[in-house]
Amino acid sequence: MQGFELECTTKIYFGTGILEEAIRKSAEKLKGNILIIVTGNSVKKYGYLGNLVKYLKDIETVKKVDIYDSISSNPRLEDVMGAVKIGIDAQTDIVIGLGGGSAIDAAKAAAIGISQKADLGSMEEYLLNEKALEKEVLPIAAIPTTAGTGSELSKAAILSSEKYQIKSGIRGSRLQPQLAIVDSKLTWTLPEKITMETGFDVLAHAIESYVSVKSNFYTEMLSEKAVEIVGRCLRMLKKDLNNHDAREEMSYASMIMGLNLANAGTCLPHRMQYPIGAFADTSHASGLAALYPSWMQYEHEANREKIQHVMKLLKIQSSDNNIKKSFASFLDELGIQYRLGTFGIRQSDVNHLVSQVTGNLTNDKLYQSENILFKIMKSSI
Repeated sequence: MQGFELECTTKIYFGTGILEEAIRKSAEKLKGNILIIVTGNSVKKYGYLGNLVKYLKDIETVKKVDIYDSISSNPRLEDVMGAVKIGIDAQTDIVIGLGGGSAIDAAKAAAIGISQKADLGSMEEYLLNEKALEKEVLPIAAIPTTAGTGSELSKAAILSSEKYQIKSGIRGSRLQPQLAIVDSKLTWTLPEKITMETGFDVLAHAIESYVSVKSNFYTEMLSEKAVEIVGRCLRMLKKDLNNHDAREEMSYASMIMGLNLANAGTCLPHRMQYPIGAFADTSHASGLAALYPSWMQYEHEANREKIQHVMKLLKIQSSDNNIKKSFASFLDELGIQYRLGTFGIRQSDVNHLVSQVTGNLTNDKLYQSENILFKIMKSSI
């Protein structure tokens, strides 16, 4: 067994119906002025935001609570700057992301901007030029309402630049939240499409961190557990969205994959999805789903035993030559089988999209294959 390092500085509360108790127990971490960042209307519609505000105001250590809700499902850096301005003016001490990965990633970026009183140009240096985070950022608390991104434990904030039409990430250990409250009850109201897509994101994190060059004995163990959970529970939720036990297991799988994101990272599909998402303004998970059947087939050449094991854990019957077809059938079973052409992407767009792929591509052994980005993308249209 090879030696390895792990990092997780986050205080985690996990369970079902635990939000109020977790907030109360976190009083020492929730002091001063708080800015809550949310996306969409569902957190308001179902009372999640109202309950959170009430629980926070019941804590003596909390002075004031502000809310920023102008974040899109594909969070833009330009939108985050509105939260930065509010946070600076309000002298915010802690930023909370309540929602899916978009809200949590936006909260991470806002924590940078507020602590450094940054302008748009300064923030672009982090996002576009991968400038290192050398200064402390405000404390971040993450409360996910989806079982998908694992952002509550990851060290990255994935954002788009509307000006440059680029989607990328700000990364660093300072972005790992100090507090994560994973209450699966907050996922009970997710509609089918979002349940399936965000659930597939969990699976993508599990598979990619499993075959990652940086994977180790511990992260592989977590990956195998997450793959098994997703394969079983997403099928259960497809039949019955009110299966609360399956919801809880999906929240658990998402959370432990946040640990893997922080310690083993992802592979080519995530790097390739970012320019696709910026180009076509599509959801993160749908872009991944479009790429995955082809990537799985090619990845089998670089990581044969691991990909075969993944297919076995998912209970997908396939031979070496039909992994692409078999995996696509699995996605069709969940109602999320897409092609890049579904999003209006054409063969003529491939060169441009491939040129926009950045990040640590060598974390995927498959990257050593000649023209592999072109091959995956072209066969996914």
